Amino acid sequence: MHEATTRLQALSRGIGNLATAAALLAPFPGLGATPTVPVEDVPFITTPDHVTVAMLELAGVGAQDHVIDLGSGDGRIVITAAKRFGASGLGVEIVPDLVAQSRVNARRAGVAARTRFEVQDLYATDLSTASVVTMYLLPEVNLALRPRLLALKPGTRLVSHDWALGDWAPDRTLTVAVPEKTIGREKLSRLHLWTVPAAVQGLWCGPAGATLQLQQRYQVLSALLTQGGLARSYSGRLHGAALELLGEAGARWQATVDGEVLRGGDATATLPWRRAGAAGCG
Repeated sequence: MHEATTRLQALSRGIGNLATAAALLAPFPGLGATPTVPVEDVPFITTPDHVTVAMLELAGVGAQDHVIDLGSGDGRIVITAAKRFGASGLGVEIVPDLVAQSRVNARRAGVAARTRFEVQDLYATDLSTASVVTMYLLPEVNLALRPRLLALKPGTRLVSHDWALGDWAPDRTLTVAVPEKTIGREKLSRLHLWTVPAAVQGLWCGPAGATLQLQQRYQVLSALLTQGGLARSYSGRLHGAALELLGEAGARWQATVDGEVLRGGDATATLPWRRAGAAGCG
């Protein structure tokens, strides 16, 4: 069967799973309805070797990482992650012939022990073991996957070749020259990097009656800190589980998100802060 047709069937099956995935967007307010995937082919387009390396470098891949490549084609991203960067990896591909070729390529590269390739629907793939997820799909497919990507462990890095994740702005975009590129007019590839943010929306309770009200849109934050009878406004960002807020006159408030606890704060409030319960901070 034609590779693009096989991938199209996988996308069609994935539509039925999107309603469940939409519930995962709850910690990230302001999002619209989960998009549907149009009936379009997702052909296998080879990622040039120098773009593969640039994607992995952008994610800061190292020996401690486990890379999952969605739509892994001939396996080159996972194989390069293992051979050049020492990582382990999983390639997910719906076309059996490409998976078979990937396994052969991994053996030839001497990294079969650290890599795995599976014939699998990317919508059904367990991503929870990934510290890095790579993609070269389509905008609509990225949007369909976004709820699951947002639900990954804070600090997980995501790299997409060319296509963004809707209104979730990347933390960084790198442009790479690709003279041999056959898609589009520009001979360029744009590589987008995101770091999955912790979900911190809501009220947090600190020492001596202090409160912190956080509003979150992806990695961007606004906050109201009430402490010692004074209320101060902050703006800030999340980088995985690391939270930083900046206020007037250079005021800075930093913390690390640890589940239902914020550890840190400014110099006057270093004790753990806890997420408010149904009764608030009373």
